[in-house]
Amino acid sequence: MKPLKMGNIEAKVPIIQGGMGIGISLGRLAGAVALEGGIGMISAAQIGFKEPDFDTDTKAANLRAIEKEYKKARRIAPEGIIGFNLMVAMRHYEEYVRAAVKAGADLIVSGAGLPTDLPGIVKDADVKLAPIVSTEKSAKVILKFWDKKYRKIPDLLVIEGPQAGGHLGFAREKLEKFEDPAVYAGEVRRILAVVKDFEEKYGTRIPTALGGGIDTPEAVKAALSLGVDAVQVATRFVTTEECDADIRYKESYINASKEDIIIVKSPVGMPGRAINNEMIKKVENGERIFHSPCHRCLNRCDPANIPYCITDALIHAAKGETKKALLFCGANAYKANRIETVKEVLEDLKKLL
Repeated sequence: MKPLKMGNIEAKVPIIQGGMGIGISLGRLAGAVALEGGIGMISAAQIGFKEPDFDTDTKAANLRAIEKEYKKARRIAPEGIIGFNLMVAMRHYEEYVRAAVKAGADLIVSGAGLPTDLPGIVKDADVKLAPIVSTEKSAKVILKFWDKKYRKIPDLLVIEGPQAGGHLGFAREKLEKFEDPAVYAGEVRRILAVVKDFEEKYGTRIPTALGGGIDTPEAVKAALSLGVDAVQVATRFVTTEECDADIRYKESYINASKEDIIIVKSPVGMPGRAINNEMIKKVENGERIFHSPCHRCLNRCDPANIPYCITDALIHAAKGETKKALLFCGANAYKANRIETVKEVLEDLKKLL
């Protein structure tokens, strides 16, 4: 097992815990993963939903919670690597990035759109930057843009495959094309070829991580055999004691069958993977779900015409109100059969390395 090196930072265990919002991967989970030598990630998506002023001043609540959750994680893992996952699609993205940097983040992983201006936002701050890509095309776009505008390359490139949970970086037809793992393995190799071109130009290595459906030691080994340096794992950490979500959310994974896991259309406009439930069935039948006053969470959202509010639905999930929630999950969520500890998960995932 080789550690993951990002410049002057080194993770003993080459496993990144994927960011899961709203409220699924906060300080407790991220700190537990970092304590065991992996990289713990806090999701900044509507992170302040528990703050008393979340409904009246969402941005202030989120900014306050970014600092709180980071401090919580850092108390658990004083020497660990702790980062934030930030969605480009979020309103006030720049301010949330700066808040994560100010809090002390070691790493920012950013997707849900290409983080073209991320280097310009952080400027010379001592933080590692990791854009998320899913295709060769998106890898070319972000690497060329950063190179041309900022004379910079990523400190880490995260590749998220079609079996990932939550919002997916593929159109539906692409998802069908990449259903065969062997087909997507070819796409990963093409992404790595793009990375190699920029490694040669800059005379340094760009570490890569692969995520999406990685939930067993065999899957970890297979991913690393493609030539990436690390793996990103999210779903497997949901059913841990340390996961920040309500126990009923965790139990929805344990109780799910393979047939329950479906692709849904999110109000964000992207396909996503979730557990089928009463809320999803209502939406599919054309029903519109009443939602709270707009929290202005996304740059592109028409509150008057959305079938449901994604913020409301994901907060319901985090609180364990599963019948009226959007239960995001990875393709293999149905394999969960018990609550584990973070230590047990990491020991299992790395046992073939």
